[in-house]
Amino acid sequence: MRYAEVSVNSPAAQRRAYSYSVPPGLNIDVGQAVWVPFGDRLLQGVVMELTNYPAVEETRDILGVIEPEPVLSPAYVSLADWISRYYLSPLFDAVALMLPPGYEQKALTFISPSVPEDYDLSSLTVDQKRTLDILRRDGRTGLKDLEKALGQRKAQRLVSQLVKKGLAARSYELEPVRAKPKLESRLKLAAGIDETRQAIAGLAEKRAVKQAALLSFLVEQAVTVSLTEARRETGCERSTVDALVKKSLVTLEQVEVRRDPLSRQTINLSYPLSLTAAQETALRSISASLQREQEGQAEVFLLHGVTGSGKTEVYLQALAEAIKLGKRGIVLVPEIALTPQTIEWFASRFPGRVAVLHSQLSLGERFDEWQRIRNGEVDVVIGPRSAVFAPQPDLGLIVIDEEHEWTYKQQDVPRYHARTVALRLAELTGAVVVMGSATPDVETCYHAEHGDYHLLELPERVTPRENTPLPRVEVVDLREELKTGNRSMFSRSLAREITTALTGDGQVMLFLNRRGAATFIQCRDCGYVLVCRRCDVPLTYHLDENMLVCHQCNYRIPVPEACPECQSRRIKFLGVGTQKLEQEARKAFPGARLLRWDSDTTTRRGAHQEILDKFRSHEADILIGTQMITKGLDLPQVTLVGVVSADIALNLPDFRSGERTFQLLSQVAGRAGRGPLGGQVIIQTYSPDNYAIQAAAAHDYAGFYSREIEYRRQLHNPPFSQLASLVYTHRNDSACQREAERMKRLLAGDIATQGIAGMNIIGPAPAFTHRLRGRFRWQLIIRGSELPEFLSRIPVPQGWAVDIDPVGL
Repeated sequence: MRYAEVSVNSPAAQRRAYSYSVPPGLNIDVGQAVWVPFGDRLLQGVVMELTNYPAVEETRDILGVIEPEPVLSPAYVSLADWISRYYLSPLFDAVALMLPPGYEQKALTFISPSVPEDYDLSSLTVDQKRTLDILRRDGRTGLKDLEKALGQRKAQRLVSQLVKKGLAARSYELEPVRAKPKLESRLKLAAGIDETRQAIAGLAEKRAVKQAALLSFLVEQAVTVSLTEARRETGCERSTVDALVKKSLVTLEQVEVRRDPLSRQTINLSYPLSLTAAQETALRSISASLQREQEGQAEVFLLHGVTGSGKTEVYLQALAEAIKLGKRGIVLVPEIALTPQTIEWFASRFPGRVAVLHSQLSLGERFDEWQRIRNGEVDVVIGPRSAVFAPQPDLGLIVIDEEHEWTYKQQDVPRYHARTVALRLAELTGAVVVMGSATPDVETCYHAEHGDYHLLELPERVTPRENTPLPRVEVVDLREELKTGNRSMFSRSLAREITTALTGDGQVMLFLNRRGAATFIQCRDCGYVLVCRRCDVPLTYHLDENMLVCHQCNYRIPVPEACPECQSRRIKFLGVGTQKLEQEARKAFPGARLLRWDSDTTTRRGAHQEILDKFRSHEADILIGTQMITKGLDLPQVTLVGVVSADIALNLPDFRSGERTFQLLSQVAGRAGRGPLGGQVIIQTYSPDNYAIQAAAAHDYAGFYSREIEYRRQLHNPPFSQLASLVYTHRNDSACQREAERMKRLLAGDIATQGIAGMNIIGPAPAFTHRLRGRFRWQLIIRGSELPEFLSRIPVPQGWAVDIDPVGL
């Protein structure tokens, strides 16, 4: 007898697999999707391991396989197990990251009455009789319908009681598949051309004009034609088609067609560019690594290149080298906003061999792309963090562009970091990892400095003119602007340079990392600030809709005419966002054509591509945006970048605030001066002497890193320790605080009992957003080493969220 350890799709399963016996004659392999009994339900599961001995004394049989081929490869089974253990997430949640889109299917439960004729119903309770009456009246009834009528827990309890008494029986039926191949009806001639022409003549004589027209149309086509196209071109009805099928003159067949997300893009073929000496050195190092067979280890490169230094060309030629060796690649980008431009670069170099995976595709498109990847039909997969789980066979190279970006961190369970997962995947597959950035994560740079990663540097820009310098940066002290009486959003220097750029046919990018028109509104008489009724955050004023919006839960209310507290009509709009900036720019530069790029303007599908195309084709002079515009965009006509406020992220209560500020400013500054016209950057700030702002203005990563790493060393923050965040949520603030204090005592006791040196607990304290969606939040931070192993032994009750290696505190 063989046994299988199965990850089961149930919240009750948590981080463990369950032992099942494999019935004789059932062929099961690791990574196979199966149906298993779990309690009194039938659930999906994935086989994690096959053994000769079960982990428990009594086992139940696997009931069947969902599809004949394993859905996960052994490497991805191991990766899912590692994600569950490292990030302390339920095992099936980790497995689900790698399943085909729309794959998760539930077995629907139905209840049927089975009451013997001589059964005495007087022994039943009132509720049991009522349930039985419903079953007798409706016959076979869905459990969901009973739960609606009786309440979820009550219905489940009563059904179990009736089944135990033999008065009802359960049966199961799979819910409809959410994603499946798309089939298209296609028409094809059933006879030869000569025979068909004779049939056309005969139909014309009989005045069957539409049938003759349809046959004539099909004769002219070299291939089969879709039914939709044939009807559109000839104007015939479905009955015409049916008549020709009946006469055996045409055949109608169902053909699987691919939903292609790139069909809407025009892709022009491109060829490898000549490399600079630094690019050539980097490519040689990566190529040599690709040629080495690596088992159980990952060779990792940090490609540290200034903005515009040609990192993408190194990625492209490294992928070409991998493909020559019979290997394939995955390219990760931090934002969906970057995907269209990245797709264009890679699809033009590897035509027809690129697949795309991201959440803005339709479910059908994602399903088709996933199947193409698994079938080995593509060389390169491109997408944001979830693309790391693409089932790419023969994986040889993983590229992580803008590796420093915190958007690679998943905020929901499992709270994985795509960079960390990619490194683990490379260990399991022997792939090479290339991480690229102009402003590497401090921890990544520390590992490169200490030899854990190979450091490759691109110190110069690759532009139409040789030795083009990085753009000149001017820091404007907004305190001095106020002293001169300038209360505009534009300093005198920025306003002057915008005018100069527009006059010289250049383009301008204005960066402000806040959306909306006003970040809060306040009563000038009593000081009352309108906040979200469910979250402890001020409501943001959105000009386009004339609404106040919570950016945490999307709660919306109209702008009040009077203060809700004191009824004063003296309400002041304070703080600024991208909508307000757009409004002010229209007033200050009336002849300029403006575009805004933030999450409010990109809700429609394809909006990112549309905005990028308009700006690239110079249909707009000024692009206003949030952090979406800071990364990876290659816009040669941009001669000026203005940072409207550099202080937004600087004063957050987070040890990474300086690093984030430096990265944002350096990245957005890097959008300027990529073309022959050169470029300039103006940074407006109330903190001109801050080390992060000074380093960004000087394009001095080394200077910033040396200051930042020393602060981290002194405070024992990562990379000199590991962090874990534990957040408890509850509707009652006092109960929330008491549970957080109880958990701290439990953790402190465990640390003391085990005698763990160097591990300490910060908190409990209210989370930065203390109340979110109606629930209060208290936070604990643990600092130490090997925290997943330590926390895996702690009983963490429901209501707690554990985040290993959080990117923000």
